[in-house]
Amino acid sequence: MAKYTTKNKLKRKQIIKTITSGKAYIKASYNNTIVTLTDQNGNVLCWSSAGINNFKGPKKATPYAAGIIVKKAVDKSKIYGLKNVQVIVKGIGPGRDSAVRALNANGLNVVSIKDMTPIPHNGCRRRKPRRI
Repeated sequence: MAKYTTKNKLKRKQIIKTITSGKAYIKASYNNTIVTLTDQNGNVLCWSSAGINNFKGPKKATPYAAGIIVKKAVDKSKIYGLKNVQVIVKGIGPGRDSAVRALNANGLNVVSIKDMTPIPHNGCRRRKPRRI
């Protein structure tokens, strides 16, 4: 019989910096909504999505789910002292407007809103005409 030994790892004390301003990235697709809160450099502080908050199937892409997602993400960011956010929205899902409103309703001051939805300039190449 082999003996298994476990090493006691010393945990370092985690130093939590107070960050007053940051960025909120909202990715709203037709199937899901993902909210990521970062500092000004882009280092992720916390994030949340519909799947983590027990929304399944078509309920994930609803405005109600987006409000709950933002509430959970803001609650996680309270330990950092986040106050002001610049919002960057990507996608055209149904949860994009309600997510921005929920950021303001949950105690974060929205400084600016920027839409970074990718738009095709020329689109895909057309099909070749069918030869008969």
